[in-house]
Amino acid sequence: MAGTSAPPEMQARQQEQLVFNYGDQAALRYRAWRNLLEQQQQNLPLDQATAVNNFFNQFRFGNDIDIWNKKNYWATPMEFIGIANGDCEDFALAKYITLQMLGFPTESLRLVYVKAVQLNQFHMVVAYYPTPASEPLLLDNINGNITKASKRPDLKPIFSFSGDKLWLDGAAGSQQLTDRPALTQWTQFNRRRMDGTMNLPSYLKGS
Repeated sequence: MAGTSAPPEMQARQQEQLVFNYGDQAALRYRAWRNLLEQQQQNLPLDQATAVNNFFNQFRFGNDIDIWNKKNYWATPMEFIGIANGDCEDFALAKYITLQMLGFPTESLRLVYVKAVQLNQFHMVVAYYPTPASEPLLLDNINGNITKASKRPDLKPIFSFSGDKLWLDGAAGSQQLTDRPALTQWTQFNRRRMDGTMNLPSYLKGS
């Protein structure tokens, strides 16, 4: 895996917290996810992206208000693996982090907020750029097939981000912005991921 230090999800204390919070089924999902990372190490990037997309698309879709009793909550990958239930941001964030752990460079990935036209709601997907000049491929939980962005007229891009960069997306193309207030939640997500924060969903509290 890329980098010299282990990702936070590999730390023993986070693994122990996962099982303590979410139980034995969460431990099985975590092991399956670790197996995915190990098995995909030597595969081609598109095969890796397909495997990651398929793995997380097995999880259930749910709304933040029902799961976390919050209007907009970005679950960490360990929380998402723990309960196997989340909204579009949770699917996209878990895929993005897993691809990074497989060695995808940050500049080849973006998290993209779009308008899902048919559903009339905001949505998040992962965009993968095989080369800097490539048309992005989209990893999505609405349409399980990885497709080129031009093949998804049902998704209208609004803005995208990766690392500490933010882009305004639209018909005129993609423009990088210097003012980044929209990255506040992204910063908070990364802090919680590194700290190992794993909250209980509302349906497990008090059980």
